[in-house]
Amino acid sequence: MAGIDQSLDFHPLRIAILTISDTRDEETDRSGALLLERVGAAGHEAVAKEIVPDEVDAIQKQVGTWIDDPQLDIIITTGGTGFAPRDVTPEAIRPLCRREMEGFAIVFHQASLGTVGVSTLQSRAFAGQAGDTFIFCLPGSTGACRDGWDLVLGLELDSRYRPCSIAGQIPRLRELCA
Repeated sequence: MAGIDQSLDFHPLRIAILTISDTRDEETDRSGALLLERVGAAGHEAVAKEIVPDEVDAIQKQVGTWIDDPQLDIIITTGGTGFAPRDVTPEAIRPLCRREMEGFAIVFHQASLGTVGVSTLQSRAFAGQAGDTFIFCLPGSTGACRDGWDLVLGLELDSRYRPCSIAGQIPRLRELCA
């Protein structure tokens, strides 16, 4: 049966959070702050948090730096996944990925359908793998980040989740899904 197996050891992941916005700063970045809080409360290590503007080069530069960091397992972005003219997160990050995780968008949309209804269609949330780093791109609203973490990522990133979590695909934790 799917779920958290409390008899297993928890293995914290090292996670970076990137807010993509032309208007947010550390004081007004509620979505990034929510993700930072959720990551810590879950027992993971938040190793970095940055804010970059909605610009392909700025996004790729920051994400590329983190992809090259062997001490980082997961990148979670918030913002830039809608249809506003400046929303370019998918266009910036997809070329960096060697694989896409199509199921993430499906599960995210199913989860958010219950909270925002068909408005979930306006999100281009997605996930992929660049090198050995997994990248999850969430919308910029606090509600979407809450749904993304509480209903999807909180479980998927927990090494105790069975039948298997993404933690088992992190090189240092591959034996978890053996």
